[in-house]
Amino acid sequence: MPRSKIAGIGMYVPKNVVTNNDLKKYMDTSDEWIQERTGIKERRYADRTKETTATMGIEAAKIAIERAGITPQDIDFIVFATICPDYYFPGCGVLVQRAMKMKEVGALDVRDQCSGFIYALSTADQFIRTGMYKNILVVASEKHSFGLDFSTRGRNITVIFGDGAGAVVLQPTDDENRGILSTHLHCDGNNAEILAMYNPGTHANYWTNGNKLADFNEAEIGEMFMSHAMIDHAQNFPNMDGPTVFKIAVEKFPEVIMEALNANNYQTSDLRLLIPHQANLRISQFVQKKLRLTDEQVYNNIQKYGNTTAASIPIALCEAYEMGKIKEGDLVCLAAFGSGFTWASALLKW
Repeated sequence: MPRSKIAGIGMYVPKNVVTNNDLKKYMDTSDEWIQERTGIKERRYADRTKETTATMGIEAAKIAIERAGITPQDIDFIVFATICPDYYFPGCGVLVQRAMKMKEVGALDVRDQCSGFIYALSTADQFIRTGMYKNILVVASEKHSFGLDFSTRGRNITVIFGDGAGAVVLQPTDDENRGILSTHLHCDGNNAEILAMYNPGTHANYWTNGNKLADFNEAEIGEMFMSHAMIDHAQNFPNMDGPTVFKIAVEKFPEVIMEALNANNYQTSDLRLLIPHQANLRISQFVQKKLRLTDEQVYNNIQKYGNTTAASIPIALCEAYEMGKIKEGDLVCLAAFGSGFTWASALLKW
């Protein structure tokens, strides 16, 4: 059974740079406050009308496909990870197929939030290993900026997120020194509501800070999908209990990294590079210290892009590759933790 390898990788970030000081125009915050809590200095925001989640993903895909030495017509399956789709439905995968004039291939959309890229990569890996497909395009793209609360009320979340996209092309390989060694996927829904965007949705409850606030009354049932009451309670914006997320993340991140290493008989000292999902620089630093990794073994770029959720790992992986931090045969670990809660890791030989 062949392994799957990353044959090509690409990334795209919008040109519009938004600094911490820029956010002071909309909310009570400061550069010092944001950097102290997140490590973020700036992020990118997509053009409001000319760029979408799909179009950014397409730009990253073009680079990945070219680097793989193939054309869009060679792609035989698409896996697209995002929490910010262009439309409520259909998903972004079909939009990529249409825009890139591909054959009538299958397209799968993945909704696993910050863990989305690893979940998508794992799914594509299984298709390659079984021989069902030969050239799979995996895209992760996010346009958070259009759905954030630009007020002091929403600053704890808004200051964290940015826009961008990353993509890889997976192909089969018989080379024992290359390819995805294993992937490890987990979830625990017990705390699903403490990091969530509740509406639009099909439930019939108000939520605030992860707790049920009140049932809808009969007069509001007819406008349950999106109502004035939801807007009044800021239910159309993301919600996060930051301290609880941090506490669980710093527990699950090291666990899933070690799971990948142990499954393949490696130690942390064997790692050339760990690329964590760019959730928060403080989380990454905590994990690095706990696993006793050197600065050279961990790659972070949240300082300049913010948290691009599913897109953060392929963006960081692409940058590390372009900077020469990864060479053929190097052991690389990808790890993520996010809403759901979901967490995941992938271990690969570059």
